[in-house]
Amino acid sequence: MSNNNGQNLAGKVAVITGGSRGIGAAITKRLAADGASVAFTYTKGGDAAVSVVKEIERGGGKAIAIQADAADAAAVKAAVEKAVATYGRLDVLVNNAGTAIPKPFEEATLEEIDRVIDINIRGVYVATQAALKHMKSGGRIIMIGSAVGERVAAPGLVPYAGTKGAVKMFTQALAREIGSRGITVNNVQPGPIDTDLNPATGDWAVPQKAATALNRYGRPEEIAAMVAFVAGPEASYITGANLTVDGGMNA
Repeated sequence: MSNNNGQNLAGKVAVITGGSRGIGAAITKRLAADGASVAFTYTKGGDAAVSVVKEIERGGGKAIAIQADAADAAAVKAAVEKAVATYGRLDVLVNNAGTAIPKPFEEATLEEIDRVIDINIRGVYVATQAALKHMKSGGRIIMIGSAVGERVAAPGLVPYAGTKGAVKMFTQALAREIGSRGITVNNVQPGPIDTDLNPATGDWAVPQKAATALNRYGRPEEIAAMVAFVAGPEASYITGANLTVDGGMNA
């Protein structure tokens, strides 16, 4: 968890949605290692959430886990409020919670489509509105979009790609609207990353890996590194940007 930047985020408070596993857990741990006090949401799997908190606390950091399904607007708002009540401020929001249900589009049920939209778009809108009530100049809103939000290199991700395209434009539009407040809004777009959601050994992995220039899946820590940079003081002039971390998949 160490890095060369020291405590870039000392004194800052970060909220990460979907922070108990995969990319979200890597982001949560990295921001804590960089000095931020972190609060993260999780849906199910309390054991995973507890282990993230314990790992951060062992390293001398501060973390709390808050159960909140990204599809439940009231729970998302309450989670942001709890983070502010706990730590007294809010500097960074990472909209990481997301889901995909890979299958041919014509086989997707309306229930599956609704869930992908509710988590990947609606949940992002709700968390961002809640966070903006508390953010001051220097604040950071960071989306975890997807490389398929700009270019779709593999089949099976049609509703997901549509939601990530929406996140891309939401980022750009919001950056314009709140730039005068000194708050940046950026979209980190992972390519294929080895997580439970998209394992490097999964059925859909072969075309994804083949589509990258590096011929491998990425690691969650490689996304967390970009998020940490965008959250930090050196990224103060980056806003409305789509920062793709995809092993060259979109090259």
